[in-house]
Amino acid sequence: MHLTRNVVLFFVSSFFICRLNAQSTPQKNDSLKTASVEVTVVDSKKAPRIGEKVIFTGKKSGKFFEGRTDKKGKLFIALPAGDEYAVVLSTLTDSSQYGTLPIAPLTGNQFYKNPFSIQITYEPAKTFTLNDVHFDFGSATLLPDSFKQLEELYEYLKWKDACRIEVAGHTDNVGQESDNMVLSQKRAESVKAWLVKKGIGSSRIIAKGYGSMQPVADNSNEEGRQQNRRTEVRIL
Repeated sequence: MHLTRNVVLFFVSSFFICRLNAQSTPQKNDSLKTASVEVTVVDSKKAPRIGEKVIFTGKKSGKFFEGRTDKKGKLFIALPAGDEYAVVLSTLTDSSQYGTLPIAPLTGNQFYKNPFSIQITYEPAKTFTLNDVHFDFGSATLLPDSFKQLEELYEYLKWKDACRIEVAGHTDNVGQESDNMVLSQKRAESVKAWLVKKGIGSSRIIAKGYGSMQPVADNSNEEGRQQNRRTEVRIL
């Protein structure tokens, strides 16, 4: 999902703590040629971040492995040894690499006794724009190319079942403001209706139209007007 460039995502800190302890065992089993990884994601107040997606991509293999944090902000995953992994936290507002995790290869009967431990501190943006959500001209009908981004929003809300949002519709200043208010409200309601149909509780979503009252760019040119015609999500 693309983040509008005027929204700043604030990363407090991130660091890695890796413990390596390769031992030998008389068993010979290819399944042992993996390393356990424990990931903890917290916010700036050290509270666990639930449902955050962490992706590991192997530099050599090109394969990726992913999972989401549980209610304790933890994710446990097994990664094949002998590769270096890019560690990416993928969120609604951004996808940022936190560094790399090298896992040395294992030979013979060696195995890793202790897990690698990664801690990520992450503070999410509270407002972001759905740049790839589009409507028919002058209407509130969602275009098919909007569904991919709306699916990502749905997944976010499904994993964070305590999260409430406001869907905010905005227009440029062309035409009567009363018409713009009605159109922006209907567009916000269309996004809400799509999410509710997918299974998100109606009480978790507020739909509100703002017309042209909250521009983010200059309405005197088409580029600015295009930026102002937008749908935002605000975490409540």
